[in-house]
Amino acid sequence: MTTNNSPAVRPVSLPIPSHSKTGAGLLMGVILVDAGRLAEPEVEQILSFQRERGGRFGEVGQALGLLTEEDVRFALSVQFDYPYLAPESKLSHDLVAAYHPNSNRVEELRALRSQLMLRWFSIGTGRNGLAIVSAGRKDGRSYLAANLAIVFSQLGERTLLIDADMRRPRQHDLFSLGERIGLSDVIVGRAGLEAIAAIPGLSSLSVLPAGTIPPNPQELLGRSEFSSLLATLGEDFGVMIIDTPAASDCADAQTVAARAGAALMVARQNASSMPQIVRFSRSLREFGVTLVGSVLNDA
Repeated sequence: MTTNNSPAVRPVSLPIPSHSKTGAGLLMGVILVDAGRLAEPEVEQILSFQRERGGRFGEVGQALGLLTEEDVRFALSVQFDYPYLAPESKLSHDLVAAYHPNSNRVEELRALRSQLMLRWFSIGTGRNGLAIVSAGRKDGRSYLAANLAIVFSQLGERTLLIDADMRRPRQHDLFSLGERIGLSDVIVGRAGLEAIAAIPGLSSLSVLPAGTIPPNPQELLGRSEFSSLLATLGEDFGVMIIDTPAASDCADAQTVAARAGAALMVARQNASSMPQIVRFSRSLREFGVTLVGSVLNDA
């Protein structure tokens, strides 16, 4: 299917070198030429340098002053079908998994993703919801929820990030969604699934913001409509990451975690209260929630 908004595809005629090491570089060159980031003679200049002296296409291109680091990242993301955000994107730069996919912090997120896939999101279990919770404020729940959702989506997994913090919602700001309908509006029947926003540049990620701030978040989250909504969404999304309010503010997090079935605890080094964490963990278990692990934020 084609639309008027589809970019024109221009055939690129490039000399095919016989040296096997330039094969990947040629593909990268085609990607960059097609995107208007490199001219065909410049591709040949880089390939010629590779044939004579070796080196990777991107590294050679940068050394010759023909490519920037951003050009190389763009080409690799297309080559390996790995979405990321360009620096000029309007989305918050707190979304490090999208802006800096090769950073150490994002590697830690991938390691966490792997553990969660083994412990909770195993194929065939039907378990696809996870609440991100913390005992106190400013422990980094929203930051972790957003970036964890991104790294799951980068696997090609249809991922939904739900902002169930109807008291101090954050996800609509992180993803530049503005003030729009969301979870609260869907629960009370004022909106449908059109409240879910696709995120440009992150093709497998969608976000359901908190929506209109209600006077009774606890009652809304306790409704059967919320459980039914999660069940419906679970048929379309393989992973659902749910942001929640701090447990020190209200009991919303316990309710959301009970609906999701599992929770990941977030704490901040030298800031979180251990007695609060212990009490909150106990209350989650009393709600029948599986506590799949914990994350200690050190920044």
